[in-house]
Amino acid sequence: MGTKMKSLLAGAAMLVVLPGAALAQDAAAGEKVFVKCKACHQVGPGAKIAVGPVLNGVVGRKAGTFEGYNYSEANKNSGLTWDEATLKVYLKDPQAKVPGTKMTFKGLPSDDDIANVIAFLKQFSADGSKS
Repeated sequence: MGTKMKSLLAGAAMLVVLPGAALAQDAAAGEKVFVKCKACHQVGPGAKIAVGPVLNGVVGRKAGTFEGYNYSEANKNSGLTWDEATLKVYLKDPQAKVPGTKMTFKGLPSDDDIANVIAFLKQFSADGSKS
C-alpha cells in the first residue's frame, strides 16, 4: 500500500473517531456563559425562584419538579429527566425539545457553551452547595 493511501486511510479513520468524541467540559467557562441564564435562573446557596426555577441539582432532576415553581403543563408532563444528553438538546433549542415550555430563551448555538454550562450546573447539589 502506497504512502498516499496510508495517509488517506489514517485521515478517514480520524474523521470517524472525532464526531463521537465527547466535548470537554469547563465549569469556569460555563459560569461565564451562565450569565445569559441569570436573568431567569439562580444557583448556589440561597438561590431563589425567579422568572425560572432554581437550577441547583438540576442535572439528574425530573423536569417540572422544583418545589414552588409554577411550571408549564408541557414541562410538567414532558417525562424528561435533565441528564446531560437531554440538557444538550434542550439548551440548544428549548421550544423544539419541549413545545409549550414557558422558557422563551432561544437557546445556546455553541455546543462548547452548552457543554460548559452543563459542567457549571453539575457542580451544584440540590441544597446549592458545590460538590
